[in-house]
Amino acid sequence: MPNTRLAWPAFFALTVATLLWGGSFIAMKIAMRGFSPLVVVFCRMALASLVFAVLWPRLGGFRAAKGDWVGLLFMAFCEPCLYFVFEANALTFTQASQAAMVTALLPLLTAVAAAFFLKEKLEAASVAGLTLAVAGVVVMSASGQASDAAPRPVLGNFLEFVAMCCAVGYIVTAKRLAARHHPLYLTAVQSFTGTVFFAPVLFFAPLPEALAPGPTLAVAFLGFGVTFVAYGLYNYGVSRAPAAKAAAFINLIPVFACLLAGVMLDEALTTAQWAGGLMALCGVALTSRPGRSKPA
Repeated sequence: MPNTRLAWPAFFALTVATLLWGGSFIAMKIAMRGFSPLVVVFCRMALASLVFAVLWPRLGGFRAAKGDWVGLLFMAFCEPCLYFVFEANALTFTQASQAAMVTALLPLLTAVAAAFFLKEKLEAASVAGLTLAVAGVVVMSASGQASDAAPRPVLGNFLEFVAMCCAVGYIVTAKRLAARHHPLYLTAVQSFTGTVFFAPVLFFAPLPEALAPGPTLAVAFLGFGVTFVAYGLYNYGVSRAPAAKAAAFINLIPVFACLLAGVMLDEALTTAQWAGGLMALCGVALTSRPGRSKPA
């Protein structure tokens, strides 16, 4: 029988990755005060690529691909390329907290895709945990209030849903590739591909006349803290856990995002949202609780 338990290192890696991703919605909102959405995405890809350019020889360079270029490029095309095209535009129409809540659909979409493509079977506890987590996020979403920061929330949330569909392709493909490639290698390929993909925006997107401190620091966080650290940690977690279990941690993103948005963007949290967040946390704990590995 395949091991379905989650080791503590993977548990912590996935938790920290989702914390950073939750913060990325707030950072993206702040960054867009001084830069256009796609310029922000290019800059975060480019900053991460600078780090990986130094590490690239130690990761094996181009020779490490070993015939996997189609899979590697498909993974990177799904995310960050298409994913950020849709998410960057989504955040111009909806609140950071609302967009983050849409990510609750990702674990269910991934579970279906993993069962179909990776032949993974969900345990009864996992199904119950996923249901509880999604229900919690639905409560958070339904109790949210509209504001000037969300001029067209329906469109914005739909674009975020399309981004989640792209993320499914990334997670399932990364799970297959993780058996043969170091997690940092996968993250490097994503960063390099994203930099090339988004580079043309510099020719038609408006560039800022001056670099404001807040948006500039937000871009730096997105490049180093999210694109480099968060993706590296998540790829590590994916390499050590079933794809469906790793995707279950995505339910933590809206929880972290709502908490941070309340503190940094003054997006108020209601009592119902706090209750929904607790439900989501309990669902993730039930679905992906760490423990000792069972022998095969």
